[in-house]
Amino acid sequence: MSHIAVERNRRRQMNEHLKVLRSMTPCFYIKRGDQASIIGGVIEFIKEMQLVLELLESKKRRRSISPSPGPSSKPLLGPSTPQSEHSIVVHENIKELGASCNSPVADVEAKISGSNVVLRTVSRRIPGQVVKIITLLENLSLEILHLNISSMEDTILYSFVIKIGLECQLSVEELAIEVQKSFSLT
Repeated sequence: MSHIAVERNRRRQMNEHLKVLRSMTPCFYIKRGDQASIIGGVIEFIKEMQLVLELLESKKRRRSISPSPGPSSKPLLGPSTPQSEHSIVVHENIKELGASCNSPVADVEAKISGSNVVLRTVSRRIPGQVVKIITLLENLSLEILHLNISSMEDTILYSFVIKIGLECQLSVEELAIEVQKSFSLT
């Protein structure tokens, strides 16, 4: 086979593989159709899925250490306040500033990415919770650009991309706390 034919076959295979990667990745992660954007978007998607996997594994470990009483596998929610249960972890590097606020009810992470905020929550399924979060964000005058909902068994991940307005006076730490509070409201 000639060098030209081998190269043509390699490019065809590469384009087919890129099409498959693009079809398997939510469109939010891929901003343009060029090869570098597709690969970069897939990398970001895989990183997020690894985070989800780590969070699910940590929840599984927590459940196995302290199983809830009774026949139900769902943890019982008490009247405690999220302020007494959460801890804020702030991490800062050149590109990102973020905070996470975790409790037995939900894990909340907010981080600045470019000119937007990426907000992620992981919790057990709570009917109407996504509506509470959306209402809270709208009441804070934040514009939701994208929402992705992923679930596995009784666990659900909400990923929001939120536009930061110039009038926004809320820090990522305060946003994480406010969203965490929405999980305890009945």
